[in-house]
Amino acid sequence: MSQLLDWRPAPGAAPRPQMLRAQAAMELRLTLRNLEQVGLTLVLPLLLTVVLNLPGLYALEGRRIDFVVPSVITLCVLSASFTGLAISTGFERKYGVLKRLGATALPRSVLVSGKLGAVLMLEAVQLLLVSALGFALGWHPHGDPLAAMVLVVFGSAAFAGLALLLAGTLRAEVTLAAANLLWFVLLFGGGIAIPLSHFPDGVATVLRLTPAAALSDGLHSVLQDGSGLPVGPTLVLAIWAAAGLAAAARWFRWE
Repeated sequence: MSQLLDWRPAPGAAPRPQMLRAQAAMELRLTLRNLEQVGLTLVLPLLLTVVLNLPGLYALEGRRIDFVVPSVITLCVLSASFTGLAISTGFERKYGVLKRLGATALPRSVLVSGKLGAVLMLEAVQLLLVSALGFALGWHPHGDPLAAMVLVVFGSAAFAGLALLLAGTLRAEVTLAAANLLWFVLLFGGGIAIPLSHFPDGVATVLRLTPAAALSDGLHSVLQDGSGLPVGPTLVLAIWAAAGLAAAARWFRWE
């Protein structure tokens, strides 16, 4: 029996799927332990769902809550996969966490994929909470929920690629300022708090090429208007996702 057992160590990297699962789970735990992140990604969207649904802010066609919930879902994706991810990764890089990970067998692609996986799990919690509050406020979604999920995944990938590119190339303090500034700009200029129809035609056309406006437009088209998967917004998000993730994988620096 003892002759059949091999007690020799077998050093080497774990299989990539195993590394990916472990990295995604660790990233999610670290996010949920950060109270600022929880406030940005879980509490603030719920507050804005209530605030933006108040009458008198500005005129909207149709039922106000039917516009508000897709907008807040867009904000959830923006907060989790861009602002929160960029800031946390930037300071992990500053404090040497990523440098130590870089000394292991963890490839850049698995680090990027693990962070994206954690973001998607966090967004699942966000969407559950926002949808439940929306239903309590009288939301009546239309369209195919699978089409909405496709848009959320593409939007998450687009924002995560940009967040990791920002965090992996700039100083943490610059990343913090830039991520917060862009969050504020896209809240009002990305079709989230204010419909793009309230902007001049030329400005609205340019804004629709941003990932925030593309995701917002797409979700409103599906959940508010009941259309199928919109080609234009999906294509814009796919291009941003491919370019952002490729750039992050190429130029991301561990230190």
